[in-house]
Amino acid sequence: MITVALDEGCHVVLDGPPGTGKSTLLRAIAGASGRGIEFVEGNAELTPARLIGHHDPALVLARGYRAETWCDGPLATAMREGALLYLEELNRIPEETLNVLITAMAERELVVPRLGRIEAADGFVLVAAMNPFDAVGTARVSQAIADRMCRVSISYLDEEGEREVVRRQAQGGEREIEIAVAVTRGTRAHAAVRMGSSVRGAIDMVRLARGLSRLRGQAGRGVLLDAAVAALSGRVRVHEDQERTVEEVIAELLDRALAADPEPAPGRAGAPPDGPRPDGAAP
Repeated sequence: MITVALDEGCHVVLDGPPGTGKSTLLRAIAGASGRGIEFVEGNAELTPARLIGHHDPALVLARGYRAETWCDGPLATAMREGALLYLEELNRIPEETLNVLITAMAERELVVPRLGRIEAADGFVLVAAMNPFDAVGTARVSQAIADRMCRVSISYLDEEGEREVVRRQAQGGEREIEIAVAVTRGTRAHAAVRMGSSVRGAIDMVRLARGLSRLRGQAGRGVLLDAAVAALSGRVRVHEDQERTVEEVIAELLDRALAADPEPAPGRAGAPPDGPRPDGAAP
């Protein structure tokens, strides 16, 4: 759907939670089509001048307002080159900045004071991404913007898809990958959790478990739990009315994944799976 929309010149907003591969997907599509892409991070500091471009103050003092004193911003560059303009976090961009996109999308041109008209070359398309579940620091996108864009919802991959992502990124053991993915996916469905983790949590959990096993000379529940808490506790949010902590929820999900795992955790370097750690601490 995204490929067709871009080929047909339709502006698109990718709507979905973080960690679902929106940026990766767009980079792959742009690379396969040979199109250029201008990336812009959306935040409250993104002004119209930073998006469109500006006159260089030093050159203006020396030469006045001329075409050669103008510096293109990402919007002007994408329009001139017929490239994709990718705006991350669309709903974090101030309304006055978003308003400059209306003419660019509808009329495929911009009129810049003291510069003139910038016309969009063939291939120029606006693609934006937003997380609809994050309400902190965000604002509602105006109907004028939404009415000019197609919406494509990007959701989480299925379980095997997430395992494949972790295999490519973390290069861990198959058992650790399956457990990490199971725990991470469990955070999205747990009744006590308001916001679960993306697959990035599973990637970090596998990496940490591998490093901890190497450092401690053993594997087992203690290693997996420490890795899971470090990787997931900052990404997971429990409901405000919950008395349970994030760490308790993660431990429950890990035990659930281990109970479903037919293979017992192997020890390493002659130590039992949950035996004493090298530093003498409890597992």
